[in-house]
Amino acid sequence: MERLRIIGKKTVELLITLLAIATFNFVLFRVLPGNPLTLIARAGHLTEEMVHNIESIFGLDKSLWEQYFIYLKNIATGQFGISITYRRPVAEVIGERFGNTLILLAAATVIVIVVGIGLGIVAAKRRGTKADRSLVVASMIGWSLPTFWTGLMMIIVFSVSLHWLPVSGITTPGAFYANGWEHFADVARHLVLPTISLVIVDMAQFFLVTRTSLVEVMTEDYMLTAKGKGLSSNKALWRYALPNAMLPIITTLTLYVCLVIGGAIQVETVFSYPGMGMLMYDAVLKRDYPILEASFFILAGVTILSNFISDIIYMYIDPRVKSL
Repeated sequence: MERLRIIGKKTVELLITLLAIATFNFVLFRVLPGNPLTLIARAGHLTEEMVHNIESIFGLDKSLWEQYFIYLKNIATGQFGISITYRRPVAEVIGERFGNTLILLAAATVIVIVVGIGLGIVAAKRRGTKADRSLVVASMIGWSLPTFWTGLMMIIVFSVSLHWLPVSGITTPGAFYANGWEHFADVARHLVLPTISLVIVDMAQFFLVTRTSLVEVMTEDYMLTAKGKGLSSNKALWRYALPNAMLPIITTLTLYVCLVIGGAIQVETVFSYPGMGMLMYDAVLKRDYPILEASFFILAGVTILSNFISDIIYMYIDPRVKSL
């Protein structure tokens, strides 16, 4: 019953936060300098009547309060208006790009979590050895590298110099695929460099957090007691140390959701990858406010939701967490 009460409280807080984000999102794009209609009419062939018609189509002729409530209604129904650039529903445009970003982030996230946590466990078990020190130094170097710079170096080495992998896109332009496997292989080749760029930078945080948390837990009294009862180091590690070291790792995973989105925007721009990051970059240049509003709200919503889920997981992993 206590857990249900906390979950209900957290759900209400989640909805209030989403409303605050939506409000801030709406206001932000109304106070920014520049007018999207200026870009549309740049060629000079639009009459004043045509400009008024465009304003009417996109709801820009209504008062701010009317626009605000229409905006909230659209969010509640999953509709984000019409894109000024693409002249299509924003949900449809984002849906096409979101899948590509999801593929990239899923590939990078699996590698980052598995390899990062795995190396952290190895380093904690070999604390103070040359292997441990080498992994720590390598992770610190990787963590300090800018994502966009890493992507550029990947292009220079593996695409320009060695001609091993494609430079940009998600598929080869004009390619014909005899079967689904060839299409999958082409997409996989285009994913290699963007994925590695994200992995090199992001893997370090999981490694360092896992290592530090395990090293701290392994010095606790219950670990010494477990070993004193005859448990091997490996059994004590997997049975007691790792479960008790999970809270910092879960927190890192939550924060990673926020960081990987920012990194994906840089990587997608560098590799001209047709995902959400590239879509947002183009929308900024073209002042496509409906696209930007929807994208920012979705990304903020994913971040808030991941924090909500991590809070719930805390209650079930650690019984000491009674109030969040």
